[in-house]
Amino acid sequence: MEKIRLKLKAYDHRVLDRSVASIVEAVRRTGAELIGPVPMPTKIKKYTVLKSPHVNKDAREQFEIRVHARMIDIVSATPDTIDSLMKLDLAPEVDVEIRSMDK
Repeated sequence: MEKIRLKLKAYDHRVLDRSVASIVEAVRRTGAELIGPVPMPTKIKKYTVLKSPHVNKDAREQFEIRVHARMIDIVSATPDTIDSLMKLDLAPEVDVEIRSMDK
């Protein structure tokens, strides 16, 4: 019985929410207690690029990348819970960070 923290990150929030829903369903099937999913603040990275590098300095384009994140805490993890998490097939564009925390 240990506490597990999952941090999920993705560029597309719809794919992230589908992955979170499948994780929550798998954890609840095993009878473990969980907290979350907690939506974390969206990180926005903005880039400004000159359209023409030599002439018009005023002509610029702006791009941004949004990174959406969710956090799930599994409070009472059992070996069945860990097995079901390992067998899940998540979307490849979702980055999952797993951290084991002692009580």
